[in-house]
Amino acid sequence: MCGIAGVLYFNGKKAEESTLRSMTKAMGHRGPDAEGIFTKNQIGLGHRRLSIIDTSTGANQPFTDRSGNFHMVYNGEIYNYKEVGAVIPNATYKTTSDTEVVIESFAHFGVQGVKAFKGMFAYAVWDEKNEELYLVRDRLGVKPLYYYSNDQYFVFASEIRTILASGLVKADLNEAAILEFLSYQSVSSPETIIKGIKQLEAGHYMKVKKGQQSSFAYWDIMEQQAYYDFSDHEAVTSNIRVLLQNSVASRMVSDVPVGAFLSGGIDSSAVVALMSTVSNAPNTFNIAFSEKEFDESDYATALAKKFNTNHHHILLKPEELLQDLMPALNAMDTPSGDGINTYVVSKAVKQQGITVALSGIGGDELFAGYPFYRHFKKLQSAVPYWKYSKLLRWPLGLILSKSKKVSLHKLGLIMEQESVGVEDTYPIFRSVFTKDQLAQLTKLKVPEELIIESKINESIQAITGYPDLSQITIAELMGYTQQTLLKDTDQMGMAHALEIREPFFDHDLITYVLNIPDELKLTSSPKQLLVDSLGGLLPKEITQRRKQGFTLPWNVWMKNELRSFCETHINALAKRPFMNATAVQNLWQSFLQPDSKVRWMEVWLLVVLEYWIEKNVGGN
Repeated sequence: MCGIAGVLYFNGKKAEESTLRSMTKAMGHRGPDAEGIFTKNQIGLGHRRLSIIDTSTGANQPFTDRSGNFHMVYNGEIYNYKEVGAVIPNATYKTTSDTEVVIESFAHFGVQGVKAFKGMFAYAVWDEKNEELYLVRDRLGVKPLYYYSNDQYFVFASEIRTILASGLVKADLNEAAILEFLSYQSVSSPETIIKGIKQLEAGHYMKVKKGQQSSFAYWDIMEQQAYYDFSDHEAVTSNIRVLLQNSVASRMVSDVPVGAFLSGGIDSSAVVALMSTVSNAPNTFNIAFSEKEFDESDYATALAKKFNTNHHHILLKPEELLQDLMPALNAMDTPSGDGINTYVVSKAVKQQGITVALSGIGGDELFAGYPFYRHFKKLQSAVPYWKYSKLLRWPLGLILSKSKKVSLHKLGLIMEQESVGVEDTYPIFRSVFTKDQLAQLTKLKVPEELIIESKINESIQAITGYPDLSQITIAELMGYTQQTLLKDTDQMGMAHALEIREPFFDHDLITYVLNIPDELKLTSSPKQLLVDSLGGLLPKEITQRRKQGFTLPWNVWMKNELRSFCETHINALAKRPFMNATAVQNLWQSFLQPDSKVRWMEVWLLVVLEYWIEKNVGGN
């Protein structure tokens, strides 16, 4: 895990080491073990290293291939690098790192060599002879990669703030992205919160030559349909077990200690259970709270005993969590409505001397664990009648959509839709603020489609070729999962130089599970298919317990300990020219009422937005 950066000039100017030094300094938290700079003529590359595989200095970056022509900076891990390295003709290696395999693969196979990689990665390669720069990002967008370009230069980095640190890009707010953030807690690719800075799409590579850019998809989640025989339930669960077991095992490859987050839920427990079949006594970490309504430590402790893990039970008090709030907000390279939880856990794990940790995130998305999967499936039974029930639906939908109760409000919006397809319902399931609310809350022009909605609509023909539940999974992987969950995991883990690996985001596993029929996923117990695939590894007290996410008592804090902090930022945001001051203040006052129907997340998004703007853009 590392941080990468670079500048390519088109106007004959030579890259300066000072520019790259400023960029690498800005992302020092991503790689405390080594810093590297390469400049030659118009190209400059910078790197910060967190040593995990081959911790010797010989694997430091920027890295040059044997021919001396290709120069690379790379962030991430290639889990099958030994297998890939073995099939590169006539290759000899001076290190045991995956970095050298990546660049030698590029030297021999070109950019298409990426198709053989299994892992999470973002890298840039400069072809000195042909004066071509290539940027490559992993299939699911686990690792971030941002860029900015004009007719003078092309700048890229692992973080937005690293690009700003170059001094080549002005921190102008992308006001259109604010609507996306307030709706979905983050900004969807290819846009970002800063005007002109873009995200390279997941599963894509980009070629930059003489100022011209061209982007290509080497993997598309919508093109993973395949025929499998799902008639034998035992065979299906066996296949899932093998794929997940392989995913976990490959993510335990490391030359430094590996741990795991263990909440006591099904997903993290599944990862730890499979880790125990590969390694003796893995390190596990559970965050415990004195408030029982937020605490899951009893479940985690029971599972740790079952698998004889080296378990760390970390009790966090409210005052300690509140002390971490400001550092966590400061760690946000891009604003997010979530992520504080990951910051807290990552800090605790890193303090125990762990550099790599496995996480169970992704299990709910892949195995239909969220309630809206079932809601969506129920809605599909109305498809034959939907078109003809319009005259009845719309009046009722109009009434319900005015309700202050979120569930009724969203039900009303769904009843007003032309269809109950994923393109019309998923945005409602996932939105925090609806378009009507955005029109009242801001002075910005609300488009008919926000970014993620447009992306789903553009791909709807391919998406609807999958089973109903898989359609929602694809929307999740394109939307909240990639744009919020994975970004948070990366930026909050790297705030502590902790590499977090996610076994459920294995593309072979995802491809298989996406093709599984709904009837195998939709059982009386949530994620029963995942549980069955583990073959009794998990005890019933884990698999049959009520689902409880890792949550913090935000609703209470924001009305008490954090009230002054929130109010200060709400008042400041209300003065921004793109916000409706009266609507912002009314939302805050409504939230403070004892019987308030305003969710804490609605207010928190506004607080985070203002905090991030003040810190990274400034002005009013």
